[in-house]
Amino acid sequence: MKVNCITCGHSLNLDDAYDDFEGLVRCYVCSGLFELKTAEGKVRSVKFPQAPQPQPVQAPKPVVDQKPV
Repeated sequence: MKVNCITCGHSLNLDDAYDDFEGLVRCYVCSGLFELKTAEGKVRSVKFPQAPQPQPVQAPKPVVDQKPV
């Protein structure tokens, strides 16, 4: 199966292991990463991977300086 890299356009030859595949593929020419979904040896979708959602950052708790009276 042939797939074109969506970053550089290079044609990638994928073997039979990708006939029923869903996951990330890296282009060996430009190192571009894309999501590939195939079924029965045919490409169903190719898209850029979604960036992970940022996790909320909690503010640090204030340090209270406790001095003896």
